[in-house]
Amino acid sequence: MIKHRGPPSQTCAAIDLCLVPTLTFECLFAFLVVSHGRRQLLWFAVTKHPTAEWLAQQIAEAFPWDTAPRYLIRDNDSAYGQAVTKRVRGMGIRDRPIAPRSPWQNPYEERLIGTLRRECLDHVLIFGEQHLRRVLTLYALYYNETRTHLGLAKDAPRRRAVQRCGRIVTTPILCGLHHHYARI
Repeated sequence: MIKHRGPPSQTCAAIDLCLVPTLTFECLFAFLVVSHGRRQLLWFAVTKHPTAEWLAQQIAEAFPWDTAPRYLIRDNDSAYGQAVTKRVRGMGIRDRPIAPRSPWQNPYEERLIGTLRRECLDHVLIFGEQHLRRVLTLYALYYNETRTHLGLAKDAPRRRAVQRCGRIVTTPILCGLHHHYARI
Protein backbone atom coordinates (compact mmCIF):
# COMPACT_ATOMS: atom_id res chain seq x y z
CA MET A 1 0.00 0.00 0.00
CA ILE A 2 1.45 3.28 -1.11
CA LYS A 3 0.75 6.60 0.57
CA HIS A 4 -0.40 9.42 -1.67
CA ARG A 5 1.57 12.67 -1.58
CA GLY A 6 -1.28 15.08 -2.13
CA PRO A 7 -3.92 14.65 -4.80
CA PRO A 8 -2.42 13.34 -8.03
CA SER A 9 -3.13 15.55 -11.02
CA GLN A 10 -4.28 12.82 -13.36
CA THR A 11 -7.02 12.34 -15.83
CA CYS A 12 -6.42 8.67 -16.48
CA ALA A 13 -5.30 5.65 -14.49
CA ALA A 14 -5.09 1.95 -15.30
CA ILE A 15 -5.67 -1.16 -13.21
CA ASP A 16 -4.68 -4.76 -13.80
CA LEU A 17 -4.09 -8.08 -12.06
CA CYS A 18 -0.67 -9.71 -12.20
CA LEU A 19 -0.33 -13.45 -11.53
CA VAL A 20 2.65 -14.30 -9.29
CA PRO A 21 3.66 -17.93 -8.62
CA THR A 22 5.12 -18.79 -5.21
CA LEU A 23 7.79 -21.22 -4.08
CA THR A 24 5.05 -23.73 -3.13
CA PHE A 25 3.40 -23.37 -6.58
CA GLU A 26 0.48 -21.34 -5.27
CA CYS A 27 -0.80 -18.51 -7.42
CA LEU A 28 -1.06 -15.04 -5.91
CA PHE A 29 -2.62 -12.04 -7.59
CA ALA A 30 -1.12 -8.57 -7.35
CA PHE A 31 -3.60 -5.78 -8.08
CA LEU A 32 -1.75 -2.77 -9.53
CA VAL A 33 -2.92 0.80 -10.16
CA VAL A 34 -0.76 3.10 -12.30
CA SER A 35 -1.23 6.77 -13.20
CA HIS A 36 -0.88 7.64 -16.87
CA GLY A 37 0.46 11.16 -16.25
CA ARG A 38 3.82 10.35 -14.62
CA ARG A 39 3.57 6.53 -14.86
CA GLN A 40 3.51 6.39 -11.07
CA LEU A 41 2.59 3.17 -9.29
CA LEU A 42 -0.23 4.48 -7.11
CA TRP A 43 -1.46 1.35 -5.34
CA PHE A 44 -0.99 -2.39 -5.06
CA ALA A 45 -2.61 -5.16 -3.09
CA VAL A 46 -2.10 -8.93 -2.89
CA THR A 47 -4.61 -11.78 -2.56
CA LYS A 48 -5.04 -15.45 -3.37
CA HIS A 49 -8.63 -15.07 -4.57
CA PRO A 50 -9.58 -11.77 -6.25
CA THR A 51 -13.33 -11.26 -6.09
CA ALA A 52 -15.27 -8.37 -7.58
CA GLU A 53 -16.03 -7.06 -4.08
CA TRP A 54 -12.34 -7.17 -3.10
CA LEU A 55 -11.35 -5.38 -6.33
CA ALA A 56 -14.02 -2.71 -5.75
CA GLN A 57 -12.67 -2.14 -2.23
CA GLN A 58 -9.11 -1.82 -3.56
CA ILE A 59 -10.23 0.78 -6.11
CA ALA A 60 -11.91 2.77 -3.33
CA GLU A 61 -8.74 2.59 -1.21
CA ALA A 62 -6.49 3.51 -4.15
CA PHE A 63 -8.36 6.77 -4.77
CA PRO A 64 -9.29 8.40 -1.46
CA TRP A 65 -11.69 11.32 -1.51
CA ASP A 66 -11.02 13.74 -4.35
CA THR A 67 -8.03 11.94 -5.93
CA ALA A 68 -10.03 9.78 -8.35
CA PRO A 69 -9.09 10.06 -12.04
CA ARG A 70 -11.62 10.91 -14.74
CA TYR A 71 -11.01 7.67 -16.63
CA LEU A 72 -10.06 4.17 -15.49
CA ILE A 73 -8.67 1.75 -18.07
CA ARG A 74 -8.94 -1.93 -17.20
CA ASP A 75 -9.00 -5.39 -18.72
CA ASN A 76 -12.27 -6.91 -19.80
CA ASP A 77 -11.73 -9.69 -17.25
CA SER A 78 -14.65 -11.49 -15.62
CA ALA A 79 -13.07 -10.75 -12.20
CA TYR A 80 -14.28 -7.15 -12.58
CA GLY A 81 -17.96 -7.76 -11.94
CA GLN A 82 -20.93 -5.56 -11.15
CA ALA A 83 -19.45 -4.52 -7.80
CA VAL A 84 -16.47 -2.90 -9.55
CA THR A 85 -18.65 -1.19 -12.14
CA LYS A 86 -20.99 0.22 -9.48
CA ARG A 87 -18.09 1.40 -7.28
CA VAL A 88 -16.33 3.11 -10.19
CA ARG A 89 -19.53 4.86 -11.28
CA GLY A 90 -20.29 5.88 -7.71
CA MET A 91 -16.86 7.52 -7.47
CA GLY A 92 -17.53 9.55 -10.63
CA ILE A 93 -14.97 7.68 -12.72
CA ARG A 94 -15.63 6.80 -16.36
CA ASP A 95 -14.89 3.10 -16.81
CA ARG A 96 -13.01 2.16 -20.00
CA PRO A 97 -12.57 -1.61 -20.38
CA ILE A 98 -10.26 -2.59 -23.22
CA ALA A 99 -11.24 -4.97 -26.01
CA PRO A 100 -10.72 -8.70 -25.36
CA ARG A 101 -7.20 -9.96 -26.18
CA SER A 102 -5.92 -6.40 -26.74
CA PRO A 103 -3.21 -5.67 -24.15
CA TRP A 104 -1.79 -2.86 -26.32
CA GLN A 105 -4.85 -0.79 -25.36
CA ASN A 106 -3.55 -0.65 -21.77
CA PRO A 107 0.14 0.06 -22.50
CA TYR A 108 1.30 1.70 -19.25
CA GLU A 109 -0.09 -1.06 -17.05
CA GLU A 110 1.23 -3.82 -19.30
CA ARG A 111 4.65 -2.15 -19.38
CA LEU A 112 4.65 -1.88 -15.57
CA ILE A 113 3.81 -5.58 -15.20
CA GLY A 114 6.53 -6.58 -17.69
CA THR A 115 9.08 -4.36 -15.95
CA LEU A 116 8.05 -5.71 -12.54
CA ARG A 117 8.54 -9.26 -13.78
CA ARG A 118 11.88 -8.64 -15.56
CA GLU A 119 13.46 -6.43 -12.90
CA CYS A 120 12.12 -8.05 -9.74
CA LEU A 121 9.87 -11.12 -9.73
CA ASP A 122 12.03 -13.18 -12.12
CA HIS A 123 14.93 -12.85 -9.65
CA VAL A 124 13.13 -13.39 -6.32
CA LEU A 125 11.46 -16.51 -4.95
CA ILE A 126 8.15 -15.52 -3.37
CA PHE A 127 7.24 -17.44 -0.20
CA GLY A 128 3.72 -16.13 0.37
CA GLU A 129 1.41 -13.13 0.54
CA GLN A 130 3.36 -11.25 3.24
CA HIS A 131 6.65 -11.75 1.39
CA LEU A 132 5.14 -10.55 -1.90
CA ARG A 133 3.79 -7.44 -0.14
CA ARG A 134 7.26 -6.65 1.26
CA VAL A 135 8.92 -7.15 -2.13
CA LEU A 136 6.28 -5.02 -3.90
CA THR A 137 6.65 -2.27 -1.28
CA LEU A 138 10.39 -2.07 -1.85
CA TYR A 139 10.01 -2.27 -5.62
CA ALA A 140 7.31 0.43 -5.64
CA LEU A 141 9.62 2.80 -3.77
CA TYR A 142 12.41 2.03 -6.24
CA TYR A 143 10.09 2.37 -9.26
CA ASN A 144 8.53 5.67 -8.16
CA GLU A 145 11.54 7.43 -6.65
CA THR A 146 14.71 6.04 -8.25
CA ARG A 147 14.11 4.24 -11.55
CA THR A 148 14.38 6.53 -14.56
CA HIS A 149 11.98 6.49 -17.50
CA LEU A 150 12.87 7.59 -21.00
CA GLY A 151 9.29 8.81 -21.51
CA LEU A 152 9.80 11.19 -18.57
CA ALA A 153 13.08 12.62 -19.92
CA LYS A 154 15.10 10.24 -17.71
CA ASP A 155 13.31 11.36 -14.55
CA ALA A 156 11.53 9.21 -11.97
CA PRO A 157 7.72 9.31 -11.60
CA ARG A 158 8.14 11.34 -8.41
CA ARG A 159 10.29 14.24 -9.53
CA ARG A 160 13.78 14.46 -8.09
CA ALA A 161 16.39 17.19 -8.01
CA VAL A 162 19.54 16.99 -10.14
CA GLN A 163 22.66 16.51 -8.01
CA ARG A 164 25.60 18.19 -9.75
CA CYS A 165 28.54 17.84 -7.36
CA GLY A 166 29.69 15.63 -4.52
CA ARG A 167 30.92 12.12 -3.94
CA ILE A 168 28.77 9.32 -5.37
CA VAL A 169 27.45 6.73 -2.92
CA THR A 170 25.36 3.68 -3.68
CA THR A 171 22.45 2.30 -1.68
CA PRO A 172 21.33 -1.29 -2.37
CA ILE A 173 17.62 -1.85 -2.99
CA LEU A 174 15.89 -5.25 -2.74
CA CYS A 175 18.99 -6.86 -1.18
CA GLY A 176 21.26 -5.57 -3.96
CA LEU A 177 19.03 -6.45 -6.91
CA HIS A 178 18.98 -2.73 -7.77
CA HIS A 179 20.99 0.27 -6.54
CA HIS A 180 20.29 3.93 -5.93
CA TYR A 181 23.18 6.24 -6.74
CA ALA A 182 23.30 9.68 -5.13
CA ARG A 183 25.80 12.45 -4.49
CA ILE A 184 26.55 13.56 -0.94
